[in-house]
Amino acid sequence: MTEVRVELLDRALVEESAKKSGLLWVQLPDRTERPLWQVWHDGAVTVVGEGAEQPLHGLVDGQSTVLTARSKDKGGRLVAWPVRVEELPPHSEAWTAAVEELKAKRLNSPDHATVTDRWAAESRVLRLVAVGASVAGPGSMPDGSHAAAPVPTPATTRQPVPAALPRLLFGRRRRRNATVGRNEPEQS
Repeated sequence: MTEVRVELLDRALVEESAKKSGLLWVQLPDRTERPLWQVWHDGAVTVVGEGAEQPLHGLVDGQSTVLTARSKDKGGRLVAWPVRVEELPPHSEAWTAAVEELKAKRLNSPDHATVTDRWAAESRVLRLVAVGASVAGPGSMPDGSHAAAPVPTPATTRQPVPAALPRLLFGRRRRRNATVGRNEPEQS
């Protein structure tokens, strides 16, 4: 294949995987990866974060990093590509267009009508623009599991379910014989 064709196929894989996945993984400076909720808009991954939204893990304007998308059918890593971070200034034309797309995909926002004002006041909108060929893809993924330790959190796990809870939630199951054939004569 020619170099141009490989580049076009690579770009198509990146775009399609980002469009079909609402969650991508961003590589942090310490080489760990964290998930980011995103939308594909205007040829780049677009994210909103900080404030009451997702953490952006220290991503700053001009920084380079790597994004990874997973396969929708198998769930494994599909493609990883380098990006450059661009922060959009609030209320600029690009920011407004990106925020409209993000708002449309943000399904559980507690303040849907005023979310753009909140994002302008307390959040940052970033574009993560691809800057080169993918660094890993089908046939070139590393063999390791890439499993990472969970992020430290003050949250605790749930306690065991009380023994009586299933009966309270689902009721006692009636015996089938008690409801079938009540008015039917017994057969000998």
